[in-house]
Amino acid sequence: MHLRIRNDGLVSGVLFLAATPIGNPRDASLRLVEILQTADIVAAEDSRRAVRLLRDLEITAPGRIISFYDAVEEAKSAELISALISGQNVVVISDAGMPTVSDPGYRIVQHAISAGIQVCVLPGPSAVLAALSVSGLATDRFTFEGFLNRKTGARQKELGLLQHETRTMIFFEAPHRLAETIADMAQVFGPSRRAVICRELTKTHEEIVRGTFAELITWCEREILGEITLVVAGAAPVGTLDPLQWVALVNERVSLGVSPRDAISDVAAELNVPKREVYDAVISHRKSAD
Repeated sequence: MHLRIRNDGLVSGVLFLAATPIGNPRDASLRLVEILQTADIVAAEDSRRAVRLLRDLEITAPGRIISFYDAVEEAKSAELISALISGQNVVVISDAGMPTVSDPGYRIVQHAISAGIQVCVLPGPSAVLAALSVSGLATDRFTFEGFLNRKTGARQKELGLLQHETRTMIFFEAPHRLAETIADMAQVFGPSRRAVICRELTKTHEEIVRGTFAELITWCEREILGEITLVVAGAAPVGTLDPLQWVALVNERVSLGVSPRDAISDVAAELNVPKREVYDAVISHRKSAD
């Protein structure tokens, strides 16, 4: 049993944040099995998935399982904190991966820390890091953006704020919104920006699709099912592209049906360089080619 003596001299249980497999149950750690087997309460984002996981891991006598999803997290946190204070151990799990990362858990961690209760983490599978590792894009600097807004206008505004982000970006997306999101990214980031769609990571039908946004738009012309993690290359740092490369980016957009004027504006905005300089580079290149 995991117990801790708090600063006030009383004994309390331990709050565990446990990463669960994102697809393949064999990715579960021995420590995860031990904690799920011995915890007094399993607070699960989806109790039905929790029961299935316990069955897959051959855990036959778990503690009490309660639903702990976004809408009830604040209300049920008080109940769980009381259980912890009374000496019970609680493990929080999400549907897959690490709790608190676009999943419930953040609030109860805050409450537990305020109450002097020990919080322990069981590291493990992560769709964010798995997708980044397999993407082939830069991994030295990255940012996790979670889910974008469901509404088109708000989503495009969010993407506009990331237009000049030079770090690799990682997103979650629902399969039925993926095509719209890819189209918006092509418009905001430019059709030549590279990205990777990771679908059903570690599962039987795992699929990893790499390409430019222009290529991925074509790939999305099909029914898409399953869990999606999207990895997007960062913008080129200002000053790393020369005028000939500006011209190439403009021509690429024009070949996709964008007007020359809009293509020049898009490239200038993407590279954070004056529009007049891009325009002059295009005109100069045309004159030299004549």
